[in-house]
Amino acid sequence: MLSRIAESLFWIGRYIERSDGTARILDVHLQLLLEDPWIEENLACRSLLSVMGVEVGPDEELERADVLSILAVDRNQPASIAYSLAAARENARRAREVVSTELWEVLNTTRSRMPRKIASDKVHEFFGWVRERAALAVGIIESSASRDEAWSFFTLGRSLERADMTARLLATRSLTEASGPSWTTILRSVGAYEAYLRTYRGMPSARNAAEFLLLDRLFPRSILFSVTRSEQCLREIAPRSDRVGVSDHALRLLGQIRSELEYRAIADIIEDLPRHMDQVQAATSAASEVIRQRYFPTNAAPSWAGEST
Repeated sequence: MLSRIAESLFWIGRYIERSDGTARILDVHLQLLLEDPWIEENLACRSLLSVMGVEVGPDEELERADVLSILAVDRNQPASIAYSLAAARENARRAREVVSTELWEVLNTTRSRMPRKIASDKVHEFFGWVRERAALAVGIIESSASRDEAWSFFTLGRSLERADMTARLLATRSLTEASGPSWTTILRSVGAYEAYLRTYRGMPSARNAAEFLLLDRLFPRSILFSVTRSEQCLREIAPRSDRVGVSDHALRLLGQIRSELEYRAIADIIEDLPRHMDQVQAATSAASEVIRQRYFPTNAAPSWAGEST
């Protein structure tokens, strides 16, 4: 497979998952800001932007509307939903010869229907629309794509991004201390609530909910499941021939963070959850860079300038 094509498929997977994950995180936290009068809005907004990798000036007073503008509709902000959807479509255009017509139409239509502003009473509806469009794009790949290298690169990018986004969501649990989102709210935001109830048969506790989202081997949005799927994709792309150890640096990075989570007591992880989630994000970022250097050596990580305004 051409490096250009593999790179585009990898980033289509990442950008689709990033738009979905960002929508889920914002839906939870912006609703929380509306409902809880005790939250200090400026501090909560700053913390949320920091978790999402957005730098803001120290003297700026931030409100819910500012977060929505930056992380939802700003076409020039790499962390925003609008940027991710446009970048997914742009990468699909670059790989048009291998991207199916159905997927191309979904990404093209989604990008063209992305609003520039969102009315305050339409925020939840907008996030639901983003999740539905992401699910439609992924569903087309899962139902109609051959399980070849193209699928492996797409799924690798998507799995790495999902591990990162779940880690970010868990990191936001402690943003506003006692007023942070409940574990029930977090589980619902990733579509995990009913699966959790079937597994634990009781109301969510901090230990069980964190364990489910971190370590469950069967739930597809858990960090362990996503990291394990990433490892599987790497092995399918380049089957191992090592007699001793693991020579693939990306596999080593993912295996190390998987082992760090899998063999550590859940109580220890919860005690310092933000630090452990930072480690997950650092591992997925480092693995992504190693993958870029090995499989896409001629290009820098893709960036899309967005529309001129």
